[in-house]
Amino acid sequence: MRRLLLALLLCGCSFVTSAANPVIDKILILKDERRLQLISDGAVLHQYRISLGGQPVGHKRQQGDERTPEGIYTIDWRHESPAYNLSMHIDYPNLKDKMEAYKNDVDPGGMIMIHGTPIDEEYPEWYFKGLDWTNGCIALGNAEMQEVWNLVPDGTLVEIRP
Repeated sequence: MRRLLLALLLCGCSFVTSAANPVIDKILILKDERRLQLISDGAVLHQYRISLGGQPVGHKRQQGDERTPEGIYTIDWRHESPAYNLSMHIDYPNLKDKMEAYKNDVDPGGMIMIHGTPIDEEYPEWYFKGLDWTNGCIALGNAEMQEVWNLVPDGTLVEIRP
């Protein structure tokens, strides 16, 4: 009987814990609004102001165009970067992007990340706020990036809309 009560108690505790910390199952990036949303089961739990590439309008076509891609991707790995604080890699280019680049005989590029701002004494974090300064990545303030890093697991779906 004690084992059954203990098992029920443990199950109840894990349910309470998971209800208090819902799993983020989608990142929605709205380029036009410069907004990143963390979504769990269809509900927006957190949203952040973001910066994009230097040429933010339109889908990324090739290496060096400074555009942020549009489409469906996933977070496939993460990295602690001395240049950009914390960063989470988006699996761009996907098969559709690669096929389009092949048809146009261009390099689609890669290394699209969601990352923080540089840690640089010459250009403090506030300098980047409100600017589209990346090479096609999605940038947040470092405190916001730490929060996203802690909440979003690898494998999370990323939808990037115009």
